[in-house]
Amino acid sequence: METKQTAMKLRGIIFDFDGVIADTEPLHLRSYQDVLASTSLRLTNEDYYAHYLGYDDVGVFSNIGHNQGQPLNESEIKHLLAEKSKRFNALVHRSEVLFPGAPTCIEELANSVPLGIASGALHQEIETILTSKHLRHHFEVIVAADDVTHSKPAPDTYQRALELLHGNDPGAEPSAYVAIEDSVWGITAAHAAGLQCIAVTHSYPTEALASAEIIVNGLSDLKPTVFEQLGRPLN
Repeated sequence: METKQTAMKLRGIIFDFDGVIADTEPLHLRSYQDVLASTSLRLTNEDYYAHYLGYDDVGVFSNIGHNQGQPLNESEIKHLLAEKSKRFNALVHRSEVLFPGAPTCIEELANSVPLGIASGALHQEIETILTSKHLRHHFEVIVAADDVTHSKPAPDTYQRALELLHGNDPGAEPSAYVAIEDSVWGITAAHAAGLQCIAVTHSYPTEALASAEIIVNGLSDLKPTVFEQLGRPLN
């Protein structure tokens, strides 16, 4: 951890989306299960949280097929993706998807630093939810699974978000930005891209998130003092 003498101003905060801002992981799980019910593949709640939560949709279906000895071809995956998207959208419209404290946290932080999103969700899913909750204008950049070649746990999503934010802040180092994550896959991706990471215990207990620099219980805990602990004051 940096000392006070080497602290530099925080240049931006990059949020994961599912499991951090939006409580959509149960909806994704239900969507996967409903779609897979028409196949011979299965996904239990335990397996999802233990093995698949950190992947994008393609990664989930591909890995389930591989792990259950029934590899899926490109056409099969494309069909499952389309069906899963329809099911997920239907569930979202019937649910209150934001975590408690999310709007206030986002609004307060956006007054201090640029905000971005680096997510394994689909771009349109993120746009739809943020727009419906009147939060879209707080984020300067959104990078989703369908915007990069390799999604989390690869660093591509964070690297692209940094590139876009760097356009407004040339010369800033990745370490001047902080990621907000909820899973070990996301923490791995953020670290690989050079960011420090604050984890929220929305999806996993504290012990599962030990690789993050700081762990908090929820978005309401993201106060200036937390970023100061990382040597990244907001002002």
